[in-house]
Amino acid sequence: MKYCAFLRGVNVKGTNMKMADVCQVFKDAGMKEVSSILASGNIVFSSDKSVDDLKKILEKAMSEYFSYEAFLFVKSQEETEMFWNSIPFEKNENLHIYAFVGMSGVENTLMEEFQKATQTEDEKAEIVNDIFYWQVSKGNTLDSTFGKVLGKKSLKDQFTSRNTNTFEKILKKF
Repeated sequence: MKYCAFLRGVNVKGTNMKMADVCQVFKDAGMKEVSSILASGNIVFSSDKSVDDLKKILEKAMSEYFSYEAFLFVKSQEETEMFWNSIPFEKNENLHIYAFVGMSGVENTLMEEFQKATQTEDEKAEIVNDIFYWQVSKGNTLDSTFGKVLGKKSLKDQFTSRNTNTFEKILKKF
């Protein structure tokens, strides 16, 4: 079965991860057909193991190799397709659309945080198929009130986000 692993913390200070090294760690852990998409920690691979087993195996392998506490989300090809197929917003060259990959229920926490935050004119959020999507003006991602909330320590192990264009690139690798 085909999977995508979404790594959180690829740019963690001191880890100095190169995607070629990450791919090798996945191969050494028994994964097949391993390839990376962009330099932000998206690894497509195949395996016969369950998602729970893959998460444990890969987090352990990444933690040992890179000497940091690895945290990743593993999604099947079908689940990854859902991220792309459920985008609720129209594409617009002036806007970014992000989808959040995370623990079960994190979409509700994110929506609560979004509703408490001050929004700019084009900023929107929606939950579709238990996936939280956020639209924000380009150049405003980190400056928006909600963007700042995303850095909260209490939330950091619950999700990772990707620009929806990344999902399109991932699906081309399947």
